[in-house]
Amino acid sequence: MDISGEFMVMLLGRYSSRVTDKGRVALPAKLRAEIGDSIVVTQGYEKSLILVAEDSWHELIKGTGQKPFVVGAARDTTRFLLGSAGKLKLDKQGRFVLSAHLKKHAEIKEEVVFLGLGGYAELWDKERWSEYQEYLNVNIEDIAERLSKLNIENK
Repeated sequence: MDISGEFMVMLLGRYSSRVTDKGRVALPAKLRAEIGDSIVVTQGYEKSLILVAEDSWHELIKGTGQKPFVVGAARDTTRFLLGSAGKLKLDKQGRFVLSAHLKKHAEIKEEVVFLGLGGYAELWDKERWSEYQEYLNVNIEDIAERLSKLNIENK
């Protein structure tokens, strides 16, 4: 993160990989060049995992800590994101081990897809990503329209 609090990394693209018998997966070289060797991995939305550079983690989750502790939705979001998070060091081949609870959450089998999404990456089971991508392809105009209305209402 830079002085302004913005992410310094720009993760882009889609990459395929495989999970080894020992539960290891290699972070693609282009993502590794941006994200570095120290990462945080946690549960993501839509049954994905979120990967972020360790030094960008606080920027990613800053919205969770700004909500009052007495608000149940804030506590639940904090539990979901932080309660499943783990700091990991990549090995010399750029691999890391997926914990059993993260594999279960994302329904990860053998083949996976990494998505670079600006300041963070997502990791999906290849089959789940294919299904979700079909949903996006059919619904993206409606999604964009709803997002546009949210932006107008929040001004």
